[in-house]
Amino acid sequence: METSLRERKKAQTRLLIADIAMGLFAARGSFEGVTVAEVARAADVSVNTVFNYFPSKEDLFFDRQAEVEDMLAAIVRGRRAGEGAVEAVRRHILDGFAADDWSTGLWDGAVDFFRLVEGSPSLRARERELAERTETALARALAAETGASDDDPMPLLVAGLIAGARHAVLSEARRRLLDGEPLDVVKNWAADAYRQAFDLLERGVPAGYGSRR
Repeated sequence: METSLRERKKAQTRLLIADIAMGLFAARGSFEGVTVAEVARAADVSVNTVFNYFPSKEDLFFDRQAEVEDMLAAIVRGRRAGEGAVEAVRRHILDGFAADDWSTGLWDGAVDFFRLVEGSPSLRARERELAERTETALARALAAETGASDDDPMPLLVAGLIAGARHAVLSEARRRLLDGEPLDVVKNWAADAYRQAFDLLERGVPAGYGSRR
């Protein structure tokens, strides 16, 4: 019981620091414009305490990166009996839009988040690393779930296709949000784009698509 209480307090402190940091980043409109020392003062903790929870300033911004990194892999591991990997990801993402889930990558406040990322080279670099780790985690989960041999490229290929489709949809959705399109309009576009993406993954690109006339 005592350990459980201690862990809950640690989780609350971590969340408090992350929320305060994001509030400062948003208020300044800049990631580089806020120091870790300022975050510590606003959260009424020491700088060392901040770094105990977040090894780097980028970790402070992407405070849910571990969850994001494992998200696609977790969907595959938790899929329903008889449900394929692509089918499971399709269901999770489209259900997420219906429930307004943050894991879709589009939520209230997403435009401010994206604007901060776009304005910071270090955040863009971390975002690319996170995308690579997400794809790698998915490939490993697919290999484990299917019993694929080390020489079988299928888990890598399927992971690349799923992660690539997600990246393509979210990249265009981000551009539309930053160009001023309303969130609900962008979400409707993204949901339709995901449906088409998953249809392509499950059925294949139509023969002759993009052929030269």
